[in-house]
Parts: sequence; structure tokens; C-alpha cells
Amino acid sequence: VQLQASGGGLVQAGESLRLSCEASGPIYSINDMRWYRQAPGNERELVATIRSGGTTNYADSVKGRFSISRHNSKNTVYLQMNTLKPEDTAVYSCAANVFFGSNWSWYWGRGTQVTVSS
Repeated sequence: VQLQASGGGLVQAGESLRLSCEASGPIYSINDMRWYRQAPGNERELVATIRSGGTTNYADSVKGRFSISRHNSKNTVYLQMNTLKPEDTAVYSCAANVFFGSNWSWYWGRGTQVTVSS
């Protein structure tokens, strides 16, 4: 199973970006899908989670500004980021809890850089 994130870039404070992450490979089902971020010198932070039924959770730092969604038939998760701030600058990566064979396993994708200038 591979996850590929895309959509990062350089924007100014107040602007928006939309990240996408598609899971591919041998997949029977996907439960939770998540977005994480990590800024230089900081620990990795869980940004948002969406369950297969659509329930979502967000870090306090992004509530009201970010929105996670998914397209189940495309095995894709999105992160709409609005009103971006310089402190949102980080490498954003996705993760998915995938069922294949007889096991659930977490898979991680390579990150995409988001840089927000002031």
C-alpha cells in the first residue's frame, strides 16, 4: 500500500491550500485517515482525523480553519486549509488504517511541504 500526498506549496498568510492524499495498492477497506504535520525542531502533530463514517477530529490549533474530507471510492483524503498562518508551515503527511488480508495496518505517505509567509 502506498500513500501519495500532494498540493503543498508556498502561500501568503491568509490564503488557502488543499492537500490530497491517495492510497493505492491491495486495499480491502480503510478505516481512519489522518493528516499529520511536522515543523523543523518540533514533534509530529496530529492535525486531523476522519473515520470511514465521516466523523472528524481536529487539533485545537486548526479548528475552524482546516477541514478534512474523504472520497471513499477513490481511497483519497483531503485537507482544506484556510486562513493559513506562518505557524502552519510544516511538512504535511497522511496516514491510513488499511485492511488487507486479515489485518489492519497503518501506512504512511511521504509528506508535502507547506510554507506560509507573513
